[in-house]
Amino acid sequence: MPEIIELEAGLGYHFRDPNLLILALTHPSLTREGADGQNHNQRLEFLGDAVIQVVVTRELYDRFPNLGEGDLTQARARLVNRTSLAAQARRLDLGRYVLLSRGEDVSGGRTRNSTLADAFEAVVGAVYLDGGLVKASELLVRLLRESGSDMNEPLNLSNPKGELQEFLQINSPEAPCYQLILAEGPDHNRTFKCAVFHNGIELARGLGHSKKAAEFHAALLALQILRDGVKP
Repeated sequence: MPEIIELEAGLGYHFRDPNLLILALTHPSLTREGADGQNHNQRLEFLGDAVIQVVVTRELYDRFPNLGEGDLTQARARLVNRTSLAAQARRLDLGRYVLLSRGEDVSGGRTRNSTLADAFEAVVGAVYLDGGLVKASELLVRLLRESGSDMNEPLNLSNPKGELQEFLQINSPEAPCYQLILAEGPDHNRTFKCAVFHNGIELARGLGHSKKAAEFHAALLALQILRDGVKP
């Protein structure tokens, strides 16, 4: 099917068993009432939801050793809520490929958040069954980065650069300044290192896949050191 080949290109993943991808795109509206769930995407959606939770949890856990359970939970919730997953589906134009009943299609099901989020979860579940956890993890992390959801920047924390400036200005009017220390790696996967200074003293260094994310991370670490006494 040409459509499947197009979607695989968008995903950056080629299925060994394309029937798994077709199943992931099959909306329950196509099946008769009372069906056992073997011929639509709800079981793959269930599996994909668990895979997404595990992958994002592990990424956040590894990237933010100084964040507590509450902050990690909130960051994960911002990355994997239904609206965020539907946005990922729209980036891939999944709505164009979802197999719907005529009634569901006419009623706007192809653009509905619930339909799109479910399809995205089901596709992740299909990749997991077809290629394993490593392939599913690579796919998901890459899609999150490409969409601007850089997991080097915990989305639950509002403005650590502003918070750091306010904290420092209690004792000094001088604002913190940020300096790019390093930029390395291929264009599609650059890593940036930035340091934050105050009164000529380096406070912390942060990493990110953009200069902004690296500055964000540096400010976060500086706050943790100065305010909480936590060493990065």
